[in-house]
Amino acid sequence: MRAGLRALSFCPAAPGPIEDRLTEVARITVQAIHGADGAGVTLLGLRRPSVIVASAPFVREVDSIQYQLAEGPCVSSVSDDLSFRSGSLPGDRRWPRFAARVGNLGLNTVRSSLSLPLRLPGRVIGSLNVYAHAEHVFSEDSLRMGEDLAAVAAVAVGNMDVLDQAQRSVSQLESALTSRGTIDQAIGIIRSRTGGGPEEAFDSLRTISQRENRKVAEVAEHLVIQAAGRARARHSE
Repeated sequence: MRAGLRALSFCPAAPGPIEDRLTEVARITVQAIHGADGAGVTLLGLRRPSVIVASAPFVREVDSIQYQLAEGPCVSSVSDDLSFRSGSLPGDRRWPRFAARVGNLGLNTVRSSLSLPLRLPGRVIGSLNVYAHAEHVFSEDSLRMGEDLAAVAAVAVGNMDVLDQAQRSVSQLESALTSRGTIDQAIGIIRSRTGGGPEEAFDSLRTISQRENRKVAEVAEHLVIQAAGRARARHSE
């Protein structure tokens, strides 16, 4: 358990897409909770569409059934902001349609589950779902352990989103700065040809952009590449 909590604290800073880091949260949960065969994370909102990740294919199948039916422990955990434990899912009367489907999955049948809300202040951002193939695997201690993991995981997920948003902002800024530099170069090229001012040169770029249905930055880049090509050709002569 301590190792799992420690590992979760490092997830936000791990490299790679947020889906990969959420999958690592699921894997850590499986290792931390005795008897678990698989786990999944459902993430809602946070400036992104719903994200569903799983530590194993059967988890994704079970969770997909829940979302298709809008019924199941995971759905209830998010909507009710409560933890749910089941020791015999195929016969659980709280979710009859889901129970009927999950009991007919053959080798992928899940009989025990924990579904735990991921909470940030004032809202539920998703759920942590833990599954086992055998019946009555998870005890009250397992539930409390899962809730402790979910509390840390929620903070980790929130931090992941903040970090990803910052990285996207930096990338957008770098792209904007690069585009601005290219546009300035293109304006200089046009002015050297026409003798006009910077506003006239930019109007020329914008006219081409509208005519060709391309972004101004793309038109400017093409113009700079063409000018560089002609300069290299003259130099080789």
